[in-house]
Amino acid sequence: CLPDHPAPIASTGDILSPDAEPPLTFADTSADDPAYIIYTSGSSGEPRGVVHAHRAIWARQVMFDHWYGLGPTDRVMHSGAFNWTYTLGTGLLDPWTIGATALIPAPGTVPSQLPLLMKRHDVTIFASVPGMYRKLLREPLPELPKLRHGLSAGEKLPEQLRCGWQTATGTDIHEAFGMSECSTFISGSPRAPAPKGSLGYPQPGRQVTVFGDGGNVTEGKPGTLAIHRSDPGLMLGYLDDAKADARHQHGDWFLTGDRVSRKADGALFYHGRADDVLTSGGFRVSPMEVEAAMSEFSGLEDAAAVDFELDSTTRVIALFYVAKDPLDEAMLVDHASARLAPHKRPRKFIHIAELPRSANGKLMRRLLRDPDRGQT
Repeated sequence: CLPDHPAPIASTGDILSPDAEPPLTFADTSADDPAYIIYTSGSSGEPRGVVHAHRAIWARQVMFDHWYGLGPTDRVMHSGAFNWTYTLGTGLLDPWTIGATALIPAPGTVPSQLPLLMKRHDVTIFASVPGMYRKLLREPLPELPKLRHGLSAGEKLPEQLRCGWQTATGTDIHEAFGMSECSTFISGSPRAPAPKGSLGYPQPGRQVTVFGDGGNVTEGKPGTLAIHRSDPGLMLGYLDDAKADARHQHGDWFLTGDRVSRKADGALFYHGRADDVLTSGGFRVSPMEVEAAMSEFSGLEDAAAVDFELDSTTRVIALFYVAKDPLDEAMLVDHASARLAPHKRPRKFIHIAELPRSANGKLMRRLLRDPDRGQT
């Protein structure tokens, strides 16, 4: 027993002692009863409490084959901390569920130490976010002979990071799309790799659709991604926020607030959050498309395209970018002109030391829309 612990933990001997209190009965709960509450990241607004049912852990098993490629002999390392569901689920609960080994670096572990830890502990699957892959690729990586592949979630994985990791390690990164409200439900996997530039496919058993601006299902064109409310992994609702529940409901569908398009083979392509989509010349523009085109510019390490207010009457597409030194703006303009339609080209380029990200590595675009943010 630990007497100095605020909630003393009984040892096996204490439990089996003749003087021990009789064990408490298990709570009588059902699959649809509330089990736990988590909070959204707040990357596009204030964090909200999300109430999940007991069935949520059962619903995760579809990811074992259709994202992770996870088996009981795997050794899974997640680079994150236990402050969000990606680490809790992918890094701990799912490996434990199937009998695999879960490895979580201790608090304070710096990115440069992760490759050595992966090699030392024979990691077979590495899970992280695009920002961490970007940091790891800044230095040569050691040989990782046991690594089979990487996993990525949290935000869209840029194609150049996927290619860079493949070149450095000889392994693929399999990406998944999810959210606090439903964990991950779209992904690529070792058995069904995602087509280039896409998020992948809806996992088996997931019912998803894409609604156009008029509320009708749209095929091939960008629209709002929705998941059916019968999905066992979908939350019960937002904590004490009936208005938010109503905003996200469209009949029997939960509206995610993310814009995607679906190809004929079922693959889904991401166009950004609905409140992040840019408007230029009367056209909607995906910030992801702008960022993907500009990321090919030599020396540009990271970038974010946002709707930017120049003055009270003028808004333009601005590209905030990270580079060792400010890049030649004329060359950036030429690069954009060669790769993007006129209405998709950034009109302002802003060099910045680093992009604002949450503790989980998610890009906080709303912080970049502040017109008073200074140039470095």
